[in-house]
Amino acid sequence: MITTPSIIYSVLAYVANPGNNTVSIIDIETNLMTYNILVRSIPYRLAITPDGMRIYVTNYGDLTISVIDTIANAVTATIFTEGNPSGLAITPDGTHIYVTNEDNNTISVIDIATNTVIATVYVGTTPNEVAITPDGKYTYVTNAGSDNVSVINTNTNKVISTISVGYKPSGVAITPDGNHAYVTNKFSDNVSVINTATNTVTSTTDIKSNSFPIRILIKNGM
Repeated sequence: MITTPSIIYSVLAYVANPGNNTVSIIDIETNLMTYNILVRSIPYRLAITPDGMRIYVTNYGDLTISVIDTIANAVTATIFTEGNPSGLAITPDGTHIYVTNEDNNTISVIDIATNTVIATVYVGTTPNEVAITPDGKYTYVTNAGSDNVSVINTNTNKVISTISVGYKPSGVAITPDGNHAYVTNKFSDNVSVINTATNTVTSTTDIKSNSFPIRILIKNGM
């Protein structure tokens, strides 16, 4: 009988290091750093494609995104965004990336197949974080400078709604069923809950005073 050898895949962690313009790779099995990849100025945030083949890195210091091939552990492309890129999110089907450019109040839409910017969407002031609904139809962007959230239709790449939230909105996360978006308001010390069907704030949850909430994650139910 012929047997096929099993393939063992390592579980890896990727770390953006703005102090020395690198992305470190850590093998979770051994907790040892295995690679240190040089990118561009001030790598800030990371996103991985659904197939795990590419890492996209926003380089806040020089208006670019580095594309890392996870097999070669090397930068294979550099994308210019025309703004200081900050947050980013990849559509569930792995075809596009939405990137916030804080200094020019835009979102760059990148085609993953070609690694090119195919659209620029104007949103509110100082866009910070971005999240995409599970069905891939809508992108939610927190605008820290204008205290609101922009909702982009990913089919047309047009803003279809602007939602007022608290003071200095930062993080945004969408529930697994896609029914609600949760937004942290840094200087209001609270979280706005948005109904994604109506794009209205349906409730606000207060956090401890002077907690300055920034990031938010939503855990799927077991």
